[in-house]
Amino acid sequence: MKPRLEVLLTPDVVKGRLADDVRAGLSGKPRSLPFKWLYDERGSDLFEAITQLPDYYLSRTEYTILDEHAPSIAGFSEADTVIELGSGSSARTRLLLDAFRDRRQLRRFVPFDASEAALRGALASLGREYPTTEIHGIVGDFDHHLDALPGGGRRLVAFLGSTLCNLEPAPRGDLLARLSEHMETDDALLLGTDLAKNPAVILAAYDDPGGVTADFNRNVLRVVNRELHADFVPSEFDHVVRWNPERSWIEMLLRSRRPQEASVRDLGLEITLEEHEEIHTEISAKVDRNIMEADLAAAKFELARWWTDAGGSYAVSLSFRT
Repeated sequence: MKPRLEVLLTPDVVKGRLADDVRAGLSGKPRSLPFKWLYDERGSDLFEAITQLPDYYLSRTEYTILDEHAPSIAGFSEADTVIELGSGSSARTRLLLDAFRDRRQLRRFVPFDASEAALRGALASLGREYPTTEIHGIVGDFDHHLDALPGGGRRLVAFLGSTLCNLEPAPRGDLLARLSEHMETDDALLLGTDLAKNPAVILAAYDDPGGVTADFNRNVLRVVNRELHADFVPSEFDHVVRWNPERSWIEMLLRSRRPQEASVRDLGLEITLEEHEEIHTEISAKVDRNIMEADLAAAKFELARWWTDAGGSYAVSLSFRT
């Protein structure tokens, strides 16, 4: 069965949304750029490299949990369709797909991602590995295209990598609520979430000594330069990581090394940065079971299963739409 790809997010739309985000984020103070713009092709490659670093425990730990519990996830969910939000290469999702296939209940897989290039690459290999499964890739984003998720049967929506926790609490709740609106009673939601722990362990995961994460963070400036004809000099910004104990999250920032000016030609935007002025690029909240259970309940999900690694550093949870 040949995979098909549905493209809802065109390059022109992407550029328009980038322009809106850059104008809003760099015109105000504190300055900011949304984390999603870190992930062009180069950014995605850099992030894949980050996941292989010794101190970046998130992907490795999530994979271990999925490897152990994928058969239980397939059994408890009773789903015949797996939908993955932010799928990328769908590497870890193969653990789920194999478990569903082994139970002879995998009818359809829907990888959903903002990167058309990533999806095209993934679909080619997925079609070979799962030739009897209907594979329907969707190029879209969470803010505008959740209504495109195909219905029918029982569905498991997987949102892994603790990506949900890159959002502050209010937007996180909004996304869960919008997702809930497009799910049916008894559809299942599988979440990967990083848990609160020793801040030193968390900080090390976001600031490797080899500078891979720093290069990833600066990549957002390269994206703005390329797409909007800006003239930022990425090497003139330091990669900064802070732990915010009041909000229980990591903050990732770019700090100007000196007073400097930059222009974003396509927007007619001139930016003056003071020495040590910062541009906020990402947060990553570290939660606990009580927080997630409350967030899920507010969006009409009931938490059914909660799996962690032996050290309790990361969780994969299964919830049902009520």
